[in-house]
Amino acid sequence: MVCGGFACSKNALCALNVVYMLVGLLLIGVAAWGKGLGLVSSIHIIGGVIAVGVFLLLIAVAGLYMIILGLVFIFQFGISCSCLAINRSKQTDVINASWWVMSNKTRDELERSFDCCGLFNLTTLYQQDYAFCTAMCKSRSSTCQMCGEKFLKHSDKALKILGGVGLFFSFTEILGVWLAMRFRNQKDPRANPSAFL
Repeated sequence: MVCGGFACSKNALCALNVVYMLVGLLLIGVAAWGKGLGLVSSIHIIGGVIAVGVFLLLIAVAGLYMIILGLVFIFQFGISCSCLAINRSKQTDVINASWWVMSNKTRDELERSFDCCGLFNLTTLYQQDYAFCTAMCKSRSSTCQMCGEKFLKHSDKALKILGGVGLFFSFTEILGVWLAMRFRNQKDPRANPSAFL
């Protein structure tokens, strides 16, 4: 039997279903890892990637394709491109904006977990942050590294991984749409030959 027949299309769709389940779990895991760093939990793109992973997992479990998968491709492609396109100055803006919205407890937890004090040495607020800092680096030396630089390093890494993984696997969704359309328009050779589709 030639590949391209009914059985081949059916098996390819089943294999693609398994791949989509794994990709959904991978997207959720990588985004959760990035969110778990503490800093990137404030970036809405990471939440979008987790949502796409959950949605993709649900589609794979239900076996729904074509239009829904096409929409997921557009959404995932956009989010992945956004992750890859965010430059360092935009990341700095997001980090800076979210730092001042955070509660003092959250800032203290971040400073302790990243072993740093303050965000960026841009304003007099840095001295206030530094004065109330409880990180271990403060007891070891007279100066601590600024948290902003550490956050930028981790967020840049998480965004590149998320963007790359999402972009790579978004193109398999187009393959899924094509396979589903092809499978839908084929006749089952075991079915009644006089029945159409």
